[in-house]
Formats: sequence, structure tokens, C-alpha cells
Amino acid sequence: MMVVVDGAGDREGNSPTPLEAARTPNLDKLASVGTLGLLYTVGRGVAPESDAGVFSLLGYDPLSTHLARGVVEALGSGVAFENGDLALRAGFATVKGDRLIDRRAGRNLSTGEAKELGSAVNSELRLKNEIQFDFRPTVGHRAVVVFRAGKNHFSSNISNFDPAYVRKGNVSVAVPSTESYELPKCEPLDRKPETIRSAALVNEFGYKAREILDKHPVNIRRKREGKLPANWILMRDAGTEKLTVPSFNAKWKLNPAMIADLPVELGIGKLLGMKVVQLEPGTSIEGYRERAKLAVKLAKEHDFVYVHLKGPDEPGHDGMYELKKKRIEEIDTGFFSALASSKELEKIVICVTCDHSTPWKDKAHSDDPVPLLIVNEGTPGDRKRARFTEKDAKVGPLGTIPFGRVVLERLLGPSAS
Repeated sequence: MMVVVDGAGDREGNSPTPLEAARTPNLDKLASVGTLGLLYTVGRGVAPESDAGVFSLLGYDPLSTHLARGVVEALGSGVAFENGDLALRAGFATVKGDRLIDRRAGRNLSTGEAKELGSAVNSELRLKNEIQFDFRPTVGHRAVVVFRAGKNHFSSNISNFDPAYVRKGNVSVAVPSTESYELPKCEPLDRKPETIRSAALVNEFGYKAREILDKHPVNIRRKREGKLPANWILMRDAGTEKLTVPSFNAKWKLNPAMIADLPVELGIGKLLGMKVVQLEPGTSIEGYRERAKLAVKLAKEHDFVYVHLKGPDEPGHDGMYELKKKRIEEIDTGFFSALASSKELEKIVICVTCDHSTPWKDKAHSDDPVPLLIVNEGTPGDRKRARFTEKDAKVGPLGTIPFGRVVLERLLGPSAS
């Protein structure tokens, strides 16, 4: 069982990290009988997005494979996609004048509001050459957009229409957060006609969407209530081809299942042929407890269970130390308490880690390594007082592992694929 606590990792400094400050007796109990180390999920010097982090942890190399989060999120959201179409991860944001002032529209856009705005974009926005598209809000401010190719295929070799993530090779990496940004512009990364046309299309869509969103009743109401308007659509991680990789079962000879709630993880699970169980998004203690019980049940029927726990990442992005700490404690009280009390625990090899670090001072993903914990009945335990923290992981017997994709190789031994 691989349990990924989204964005829980942070950066050591003069004061305790949220993991160090959090009261986590159940996770501490696992750490005391397991083995700790540090892990670079994608590689040293890379501040990865969640898609690259998860893909790597499942044993694949995002640096040599263009995963294309846009395509993955379309798959996870149930949006139709054909080779040659152009898919991008999208999200509602707030602009004022010529500045982008909030990348998540205050982080309080309800899914209902987003769907109202999305409906207006789909019905009112018209693109040149009658290019068709499907803009699909998913959860909160998040969305995905797919432009239909028709007779002319698109190119994914374009820059992100989002200043917080920069394309570097096959992945996007986070850049340090600022209070505001210049309005983004999508640029072609080569001079092929289809690339130039694709970049121009993204720009056209983004600026035309603003005209519709600015005057929409949802945003008029939000401004009246003192909330930020969701009057801009960010887009990044373009893709034009369905990724073809060996299924998880074919690669690792394990029958896999996944528990997740957001399109990016769900899309990766579907892409890799895993049994995907989608739960309602949420960060309640009861919700975490439900995930633990379900994970144990799935472990009786499958050789490998992946569990993705949202919670600490968002307050990390928002610079909210206390809330990040609280979310970690809620996961311990809900998920790890239920897991630790299960009679099936001794039959399960458990791996606990993060898909990336989200230091609360940075308000963005970073290239810092994350803690890695492996609990295996056949492996001698760590120090009695070891905890799942950056500090203890740094001196753990596992050492520092350079790539997330080798974790499963370590667990399964030399015969692993």
C-alpha cells in the first residue's frame, strides 16, 4: 500500500516544519517500526507538479515521457479526447487590469459557481475558424479544456498560459510564488505552423473568456459579497497524443487499485489500467477514516493499493502554516488511526511519502526532498522515537533516494521490472 500525503513535505529551517509541529501519534507509531529516508520524487533540482510526482512514484519516468497533464486530466474528468486534439489543464483565476492577482480566485469558488461560469464559456465563446472546444470545470477552481482538431492537428510544444509553472522538457516546474503576475501569453516553442496556430488559439480563448467572465452574474455577485471574481482561465501542460505506456500490471506484475478524488490522479490511474475508486473531495476526519477502511478492503483483493490524500498541499500554497499542520493532524486522526487499528496491518507492506514538497513560506511546490517511510514486517525498525518528519527522514537508514520511480524497485527486489 502506497499512501501519498499531498504536499505535506516542507523545508527545514529555524522553526519546526508543519510535519514536525503536528501531533501525529499514529504515523509516529508506524515510523517507529518502519524505515525512513528522503526522496526526490522526480529528481534533484525539479520542483514537480503532482502529475509528474505521482507518475514517478508509480514507477515511471516523467522526465523521459511526455505525460501531458492536459490529456491525463481530460481522461480523469471524462472529457472526450482524440489524438490531434489539444488538451490543457485549466483553472479559474482572478485578474485586475493587466495583473494576475490570484491564481485560484480566492480558493473559495464553489463547484456550482464554476459550472455556471463554464456553461457560459461553452455557450457564448466563439473561436476563429469555428474551432470547437469542451471546457469542463471539475472541482472548485479546477478545470480542463480540449480543443477539437478537426482537419488540422495541433501541437503541444507551446508555453504554459500560467506564469507559476514553466515548461522544462517533458515536465512543468513550479516557480517561486509572487503577489501578482503579468498576464500570461502562450508562446510557440518552435516555428511549425501548427505550433504557432496552437499558441494563438490558447491566447484567443483566454482573452475572449475574460470578456464573458467579467460580466457574468456569478462574478458580479462574488464582488458584491467581497470575494474575488473568477474572471480568468489559466491553462498549462498541453498534450495532443494519448500516452502509451505499459500498464501497471504489465510493468510490475501486480494487480493494482487506486483511491483518489481529483482528475489528475484519477486520470493516471485509468491510464495505467488500475481499478480506480473515486471518492468525493474533502478533508474531514471521517472522510480520511473512510479512505483507510476502503484501502484495507482493497488490499484483500489487490496486490497493490495507491491512496492519495489531499489536505496539506492547499494551505501550503496559501502560506497558512497552522492550517497545513492541522490538515496533517486530521489525516493522522482519520486515516492513520484507522489503518493502525486494522487487523490486516501486519499483512501489508506500507509505503508513506509525498508527491512533492509545498513549503508554506514559498507558497509553491519546491525541489526539496520528501520523507519516505517503509513499514515491512521483514525489515528492522528505525529508532524508537523516529517520526515521519524531514529531520528524522534525513538520518534514516534508507538514505536519500534520487528518483521516486525506483521506490517500487526497492520494495520488490532485483527481479522488479
